[in-house]
Amino acid sequence: MSDPSSPNRGSAIREPAQSADHAAGIAFAHLVAVMRRLRDPETGCPWDRTQTFDTIAPYTLEEAFEVADAIARRDWEALKDELGDLLLQVVYHARLAEERGLFDCAAVAVAIANKMVRRHPHVFGEAEDRDRGGRIADWEQHKAEERAARALSGVLAGVPLALPALTRALKLSKRAARVGFDWQNVEAVFEKLAEETEELKHALATSASCDRLAEEVGDILFVLVNLARKLDLDPEACLRASNAKFERRFSAVEQVLAKEGKTLQGASLEEMERLWTEVKRLEPLCTRSPDPA
Repeated sequence: MSDPSSPNRGSAIREPAQSADHAAGIAFAHLVAVMRRLRDPETGCPWDRTQTFDTIAPYTLEEAFEVADAIARRDWEALKDELGDLLLQVVYHARLAEERGLFDCAAVAVAIANKMVRRHPHVFGEAEDRDRGGRIADWEQHKAEERAARALSGVLAGVPLALPALTRALKLSKRAARVGFDWQNVEAVFEKLAEETEELKHALATSASCDRLAEEVGDILFVLVNLARKLDLDPEACLRASNAKFERRFSAVEQVLAKEGKTLQGASLEEMERLWTEVKRLEPLCTRSPDPA
C-alpha cells in the first residue's frame, strides 16, 4: 500500500513534469555533493569548514531579503541567482545538521513535502472541495496540530523572533484575530490610533523617560500594522514601497541641486521642500504606482 502522505497521491503530480522533476533532482543532488565537499574536514574550504548554525543564520536572513528585493525590482534573472543563494543556505544548514547526526537534506525535503500534502487534503486527499474560507480553517487546524506536536502551546506560539518587527506584528495580530480578538472594523482601528497618538503626546508633554516614549511609539506602530491588516495590505511591503519612493525623490532633489552647482548641505530647507514638491509633481504615474504583475 502506498504512503497516504506521499505527494504522488492523486492527480496533482502529472506526467509532463516528471522529466523536469528528474533534472531538478539531479541538480539538487549535485548541490548537496558540492556542499559536502566544501565542508570536508581535510580537503574542504577553510572558511566553510569553520561555519556553524549561528554564523550562517545571518546570511540566511540576508539572502531571503535579497530574494524579496529581486521580486520587488521585477529582475527575474537576479531572482534566479538569489533563489540559488537561498537554496544554498538550506543545503548548508542541512549539512551542518547531518554532521551532528540530526537530519539531512532528504529529511528536510520529505518533511516539507509531507507537510504540504497534509495541509492540502482538498488536493491530495479524499476531502471534498471547500471554499476558500473552509480551506483556510483546515490549514490553521493543521498548523495548530503541528505546533501541539512540537509542544508549542498557545495561539501565538511559534511566531519566529527573528522576523522583521512589522512582519512579526502582523503574524501575531492575525493569530489573535482568528480567535476573535480583533477590532470590528477599520474605523475602530483609527480610534485606537488616535488614542495611542494622544498617549505619546502626553508622554512628551510630561517629559517621560526614553523607555516610555519608545513604548508609546511601539504601540502606534503596532496599531498601524493592524490598520494595514484590516485593509488587506502587507505593512512590510507598504513601508518598503515608501522607502523606495522617499529614496527616489530625495535623490532627484539632490541631482537637481547638483546641476545647479549646489549641495544638500548648502541648500535651505525651503529650497529643498520646493524641489521636493516639484519632483513629486513631475514624477511619472508609473513610478508612483508600480505594476503589481
